[in-house]
Amino acid sequence: MVRNRKNLAVTSAVLLLGAIALILATASSAPPHTTLIYNALIVDGSGAPAFNGSVRIKGTQIRAVGQLRQRRRDAIMDAGGKVLAPGFIDSHSHVDRGLFRQREALACVSQGITTVITGQCGGSVFPLREFFDRLDREPAAINIASLAGHGTLRGRVMGDDYERAATEEEIAAMADLLHEEMLAGALGLSTGLEYDPGIYSTTDEVVALATVAAGYGGRYVSHMRSEDRSLWQSVEEIITIGERASIPVHISHMKLAMLSLWGQADRLIERLDTARAEGIEITGDLYPYPYWQSSLTVLFPERDFESRESAAFVLNEVTPAEGLLMTAYGPDSTCVGKTVAEIAEQRGTDPVTTLIDLIMDTRRESVSGRGRAESVIGTSMSEEDVRELMQWPQAGICTDGTLGGGHPRSFGSFPRVLGRYVREHGVLGLEEAVRKMTSQSASNAGLESRGLIRRGYYADLVLFDPATILDRATTDDPRLLSNGIEWVSVNGTLVYYSGVTSGDYPGMVLRRP
Repeated sequence: MVRNRKNLAVTSAVLLLGAIALILATASSAPPHTTLIYNALIVDGSGAPAFNGSVRIKGTQIRAVGQLRQRRRDAIMDAGGKVLAPGFIDSHSHVDRGLFRQREALACVSQGITTVITGQCGGSVFPLREFFDRLDREPAAINIASLAGHGTLRGRVMGDDYERAATEEEIAAMADLLHEEMLAGALGLSTGLEYDPGIYSTTDEVVALATVAAGYGGRYVSHMRSEDRSLWQSVEEIITIGERASIPVHISHMKLAMLSLWGQADRLIERLDTARAEGIEITGDLYPYPYWQSSLTVLFPERDFESRESAAFVLNEVTPAEGLLMTAYGPDSTCVGKTVAEIAEQRGTDPVTTLIDLIMDTRRESVSGRGRAESVIGTSMSEEDVRELMQWPQAGICTDGTLGGGHPRSFGSFPRVLGRYVREHGVLGLEEAVRKMTSQSASNAGLESRGLIRRGYYADLVLFDPATILDRATTDDPRLLSNGIEWVSVNGTLVYYSGVTSGDYPGMVLRRP
């Protein structure tokens, strides 16, 4: 849809609401004005009980909250008794891929997200200073913060010779790059220790770099070394990194992704709570699905891709062949949309052989230079564990998503929590769910003046209908927009209304203070 059609649709909606257009006029030449949003059920992000009230906005900020009377210069806006909450903060996002081509960030704003934290899983745009400077010139519809990716730094220093431990000189060179990224405003250091090249790093290497980030008041965020067969060792590693580097640590997309781990969410939470009691500031986040999206290679931590024993272990213990759904596959596009079980039947081979062949064909294409696109959705978590981890007070909500979708989490995570886990199943109360999506994630990341409806905070807001909010994205159609999101405001400017983006780009770069 072209921008003019978007603006026309938004204008029509604005006329129906009367004064909502004034939210878009914060940069006009007219004298400063205020907008009063009244008749709202305010869930302020703190976890406190919801209350009926009003919010006054001036420019980019919230000026007053409570039982407010209309003033002469107020533009008024009726919230219709629906929930007014802080804009949601996606604590683990990959939308830095292709952001300048999709500045409207529909995947985000359509589910109420106003701020994303990128540079995850050890991969970040490099150098961040140039990325941030360009965002200042060409802002998106959403606010952007970023971590510095360990894998990115390791790749810059070690090149293709990364399948080994780094030398002291190489670690020092990575540290020099990290200093520059922290000075540019990175929130901290991220690792993807299940991926190349981070999988070959030692704990000492990560501690050395995390110590650099700690010196700037940064954080350490990790896609841990294992989320399945070596989960408990990986948990101990991140706790050790937090202790040795004296840095807050955060577990990305927490999960127990192996059959023999199911039902042990309470054990994981108990270990994390013990670490917190011992002074380790450890937090986490998760997306509300029992299936993940990644590469087939993560299923082979020893990188023994041709081992039938390892492949059989994957299919018997981690995720069955019918639970591995190919979402991209460069060597043979007919595999996309099929499970490994279906591909095996199609090819007339057994699932173990098929899994090995899928990986090796992709790797051969990579070596030949013809590309290596391969992505899979794997079902390997239990719904009961997802619910229990979601209830941990220190866990925020994330998408782990991209702007293009692929996994339904990219378009559906936040409405899914509010519709299915809050309204339908009562796993969380409304106020607690919103807290996890807003102030909890802001606190975990070290963001200031975001995540609460409070005087002096930025006017990142979402209005949604608690009776109808629900995700619609599926693995068959992962880009379906959610129901129930009425409108979204970023820094006081409307960016989304009733299924349409506005074509405005008020997002800010959120650099580490």
